[in-house]
Order: sequence, then structure tokens, then C-alpha cells
Amino acid sequence: MSLLPVDEALERILEGVKALPGETVPIEEADGRVLAAPLAATRTQPPFDASAMDGYAVRAANVATPRAMPLKLIGESAAGSRYHGAVADGETVRIFTGAPVPEGADTILIQENAEILDDGRIEATDTVAAGRHIRRAGLDFQKGDSVLEQGRRLGPAGIGLAAAAGHATLDVTQRPLVAVIATGDELVRPGEPCGPDQIVASNGFAIGALARREGARILDLGIIPDDSAAISDAVRSAAAAGAHVLVTLGGASVGARDLVRQALLDAGMSLDFWKIAMRPGKPLMFGRLGDMRVLGLPGNPVSSLVCAHLFLRPLIARLGQRSYAPDLRSAVLAKALRANDERRDYVRASVAPGSEGLIATPFTLQDSSMLTTLAASNALIVREPGSPAAEEGDRCRVLMLG
Repeated sequence: MSLLPVDEALERILEGVKALPGETVPIEEADGRVLAAPLAATRTQPPFDASAMDGYAVRAANVATPRAMPLKLIGESAAGSRYHGAVADGETVRIFTGAPVPEGADTILIQENAEILDDGRIEATDTVAAGRHIRRAGLDFQKGDSVLEQGRRLGPAGIGLAAAAGHATLDVTQRPLVAVIATGDELVRPGEPCGPDQIVASNGFAIGALARREGARILDLGIIPDDSAAISDAVRSAAAAGAHVLVTLGGASVGARDLVRQALLDAGMSLDFWKIAMRPGKPLMFGRLGDMRVLGLPGNPVSSLVCAHLFLRPLIARLGQRSYAPDLRSAVLAKALRANDERRDYVRASVAPGSEGLIATPFTLQDSSMLTTLAASNALIVREPGSPAAEEGDRCRVLMLG
């Protein structure tokens, strides 16, 4: 039976996936969240004509030429404490950055161009055109303006804009809940005693970090032994918690102790596919258990993370109402690569700028258990099924890992 192509596998994983509903959170908790609806301003910013500089609010006609006339200082306008009178001909008001421009004034004489005379009057040493150094009311936005679009992932600037627009709370898309189950009698947690036939579990931490970076919440169901009943209990726990995605790590192959797939089938999972045409990551499994999507990742740590980049990231993004596009770029090979077989190959590589653009240097050792190689990689060279041997200097396609 032919293996499922990678692109078709992704289409089937994303088929029918809709963004989760919204929820309201305090603006202090909105960093990294995705707006569930467009955001409109509840106020105008600035709400009044404001000075952009420290200086003097004047009439432009009074400062049309240097030292045209001394101006009588009649008051002060500061941020949060405006001058309530009006500026008449031959008068001025001391003004500070952000303060409301008083009625009658139409420009700002900056303090560097003002001289204080012995009698306290102010004289302009340079000309000032009408409207200079004044931020007009509504310069940034008007009440009712749409200031942030639906689907925007909020960062510091977006949160600052939302606050300035008058919002103490924000409607954001719920964060997908990703439950993670690692299986295997050979696994122990970092820091725990490790027997002679055991290894330290790493996949769950790596997958959790990647999922959190994409905006998901993580339900870590721990390490489950190679026991069908224990695996079934963990699957039920994920479903009971309302997980949108269940990620299983290992145990989905064909060995006598690979019990995950059968446990999921016994729990009612509808299996969509198992095994795809890619390297590393051939034994990828996908199915549905009620409303929960199940992604069975390989046990080898590199295979697991590569599959998570290709399939889990876009799934989380779709659930979280975020657009997602893989960062694919063109590069020049720094080393020759042998011909490829019937699977799409994702070759761990280091990509750096060069005189002819990006230079991709594949690592010599590509074993799917080697986290040192993956940690040193910032990209994957993507080689299509049946690709002929490639020589140093040939163009290639790279998937940047971010």
C-alpha cells in the first residue's frame, strides 16, 4: 500500500477544523492572545488638540517674523491641567508636551526659540507657521474607528493600542487545550533515577514548548507504561478535560508493545490515516475521538518534533483563529545530497546568509534520535520524493524553524 503524501495528510488533519469560540479576558492577560472580533475605539485619541513640544501657545500672526512683538504671558497649560482661558492677540500661554492647546492659539513656539524678557514677556527669536507642533484631536484614531482586526495576535503594541482605545477587557479566541501522553516502560522523567535499560523522556517537554509557543494550553498526562488499561485511562482523562487535541508520543508502531493505536481504537477513535511518506516521521497517526483530534507522533525525538512543526503547529493555529504559513525559502546547498526515495525528506541543516543569498549546510548525521543535530538546526532542507542527487551549489528549498 502506498504511503500518504505529506500535503494530503495535512489537508486531512485540518479538514473541518474551526476556530474555537471567544472568551473575555482582562487586558493584562491578553498578551499573545488572538482577537475574536474586530476592536473599535471607544474614544478619540488625542481627545483634544495637544502640544507636541514644550514651549508657548501663540497666534501665528504674532510670530510671523522674529521679534515681531513681545507677548504677554497669561498662564500655563500642562498635561492633565489645561489653561481654561483664551489666548488673545499679543498673548501667550506656557505649554508643555501633551497639554491641551488653549482656545485662540494656533501654533506652538518651542522654548528653544523663545526669549524671556526682563519684564516677563516672551519674544520669538524665530518664525513659526500656523499649526506647527500641534497634534490635532483624532490624529491617532477617532471614536468608533476599527483599530485592531479580528485574528490579530496581540503583542505589546497591540495591547497598548487597545488600552488607549479605552478597553479594559478584550474578547479573544479560546486557547486550544493540547493533552500530551508519553508512553513506554523505558521512560523516566528528567531528574529521576534512570535504570540501565531506561532513557530520559524528552519528547513531551519539547512538544509542550512548541505548542505553548503557538498559543495552546498544555495538559501533561505524564508517562504511561506499556499497559493497555493505563493508556485507555489516560485517553479518557484527556477527553474528560475537554482537550481539543490529544498528542500521543510513541507506541503507535507495529511492535508487540506498541499499544497506543489499539487503545485509541478501543476507545472509539475513528482512524483517518497511519503512516505517511516522509522522513523522519513515517509512523504518524491521525484520527478523531468525538470532538477531539488525535495526533500520534513517533517516539523518536527528532521525528516527533519535525512532525509537530509540520502538523501540530498549523492545527493549533487553525483552532486558535490564527493564520499560519510555513516559512519556506530558497537557499544554495553547501554540500551534496544523495538521490531521494519515495518519501519527502526533511534534512536537518544550518542556514546562514551568504554572498548568493541563504546557504544551507546539511548535517552529516541525520539519525532521528539525535537531538543535538536538531538543536543545532535552524531549518530543514525539503527534498521531494524521487529527487535526484543534488550537488554543492544547487538550489534547494528550506523550511525555517524559527
